[in-house]
Amino acid sequence: MKQSLKIYFPLLMLLLAVFAGCSPKSKPVSSIQQGDILFQNLHCGPLCDAIDAVTQGVDGKSFSHCALVVKVNDTLKVVEAIGSKVQVNSLKTFFARSGDTGVIRNITVERLKKPYRSLISGAQAFALNQVGAPYDDDFIMNNGKWYCSELIYAAFKSANDGKEVFPLEPMTFKDPKTHEFFPAWVEYYRQLGEPIPEGQPGTNPGLISRSPDLQVVRMK
Repeated sequence: MKQSLKIYFPLLMLLLAVFAGCSPKSKPVSSIQQGDILFQNLHCGPLCDAIDAVTQGVDGKSFSHCALVVKVNDTLKVVEAIGSKVQVNSLKTFFARSGDTGVIRNITVERLKKPYRSLISGAQAFALNQVGAPYDDDFIMNNGKWYCSELIYAAFKSANDGKEVFPLEPMTFKDPKTHEFFPAWVEYYRQLGEPIPEGQPGTNPGLISRSPDLQVVRMK
């Protein structure tokens, strides 16, 4: 059972309370660009159900993973914390996880608004420097490991001279209806041998997707 947890749960975002957020206006574009952030929902069973119950992405969507578009040798790729480590993958690989191939249907593309686009180069450099670092399956900040949205949070914070671009919020792993911990999270952290980090600061793809500093873009 623990091995199956290790396969699915590194895809998960941290849980936060449901926040009221506005939906950025969409803008048609012809192609994905360096610095774009890609959001997708990866189905992973009870834990993803628990995530959906307490988090919300832009336009009410559910997201369990995100990645940063980078340029490597003049080719656009994604750098992402997924599986067992931070890695660089092709856009094709990323799209395929959501069932997308030549046409993007199930992925949300967001772009930094103009005041923050100067941070893209520094954020890319930070993120690429983490390639090979272990995945943070404890979902704890500042422990030398990275989960997907934590990597993007830290990359842009580093590029912005240590000032947050995407703020953190207290995490929750409790069912909003019962105010008890979801059984799936209890079992997950039991197997890790770690306490549930309830109330600790963190982030998740849904929270980042609702940032007022991001612009949702449509692909032509």
